[in-house]
Amino acid sequence: MQAARTIDVQQFINTHRLSAVQVTLLVLCFLIVAIDGFDTAAIGFIAPAIRAEWSLSPAQLAPLFGSGLFGLMVGAFAIGPFADRHGRKAALTFSVLFFGVASLASAYSSGLTALIALRFLTGLGLGGAMPNAITLSSEYCPEERRSFLVTLMFCGFTIGSALGGIVASQIVAGYGWRSVLVVGGVLPLLLAPVLLWALPESVRYLVMKGGQSARVAATLHRIAPDAQLAGATFTGARKPHGSPVRQLFEGELLRGTLLLWLAFFMSLLVVYLLSSWLPTLIHSSGVSLKTASLITAMFQVGGTIGAVAIGRMMDRLDPHHVLGVAYASAGIFVFLIGHAQAMPWLMVVAVFGAGFCVSGSQVGANALSAAYYPTASRATGVSWANGVGRIGSVLGSMVGGFMLSLGWGLPTVFAIVAVPAFIAGLSIFVMGVVRTPVPRLQSQT
Repeated sequence: MQAARTIDVQQFINTHRLSAVQVTLLVLCFLIVAIDGFDTAAIGFIAPAIRAEWSLSPAQLAPLFGSGLFGLMVGAFAIGPFADRHGRKAALTFSVLFFGVASLASAYSSGLTALIALRFLTGLGLGGAMPNAITLSSEYCPEERRSFLVTLMFCGFTIGSALGGIVASQIVAGYGWRSVLVVGGVLPLLLAPVLLWALPESVRYLVMKGGQSARVAATLHRIAPDAQLAGATFTGARKPHGSPVRQLFEGELLRGTLLLWLAFFMSLLVVYLLSSWLPTLIHSSGVSLKTASLITAMFQVGGTIGAVAIGRMMDRLDPHHVLGVAYASAGIFVFLIGHAQAMPWLMVVAVFGAGFCVSGSQVGANALSAAYYPTASRATGVSWANGVGRIGSVLGSMVGGFMLSLGWGLPTVFAIVAVPAFIAGLSIFVMGVVRTPVPRLQSQT
């Protein structure tokens, strides 16, 4: 009698070509984060129309932005542990349905208070969707191409954010600001049934859960139809001990968790400060608002290109070194922005470089966090790192206004903004030093 074979599901994925089911999963996760980006950015594009319709002051409008960011933070903290206990597919589908319904309801808000509350609820779903899309994508990617594929998938977020501006510019004038929220609600509601039908559950999660050999075999057959899996025993993920949150602070994970949190906090502080205030800061130096907006657009362009390039380098080199150097370079480019107002071409280069390095590194850090944590706490680890980062994003969106109120010059402002980028780079570099060195980052069990 032939002995039953033992198959490590990650090694199985590593040794087979990228299949149609994996490409489909990456496309679906791309669409999830694209809609996430659309809904996250939508409020900024329609804020002027809301302010005009309800005769609001800037101070009255501020909580509308804060409520969405706060919801994103809470959603990341809450839904990550849910995904580690009940599955990535369930968490993703629930999050998409939730923010779709909340966004659609936002379109029918009767006043500012109701809209603020519904934007918080929308943020809850958005905060849960993005980290789980990263987690599920990571668990279906071959290790040697994981960072590149995850960062490529995550580019959907910036594309979705840009589409938010395009859609708003085309329909707000004719149909009002509520139409943008309707679009942001209908799209995820249309996508949710597709996720239920086509999105596979993580095989690593199924192995960890136990008693799911038939589902694991069926899924692996979709990756490699000719594979002989009859009677096989599947490994590749250990059963959890304790809650997923507790695991983040146990053993060797503790140091990496704290260093990742520091990097995410500092990184998203810089990203949101520049995204929110860069046009105003550049305009304050005497540049026209139109030119300032065009220069700022290079930050997003650089971020998209940087995410793909940095993800590719992370697969070929030590990812901690790649991200450490990229974040440090971001600090240099941010510093340069403050000294380039007399040379518009240099300002464009500096803003593009800052976006390439800091936004691109933030996407890479998501891939790093997904590979760092074991299956039992991966969704929680990625989600909680994003949740801590969201605290930085809220602070960053506020700090810009505070520095403007102090009347500081651009060189001083951007020198200060460069510091968190250097700290993020140092944090990731130290994380690589305290871990066992490997040629490329390999995910834990």
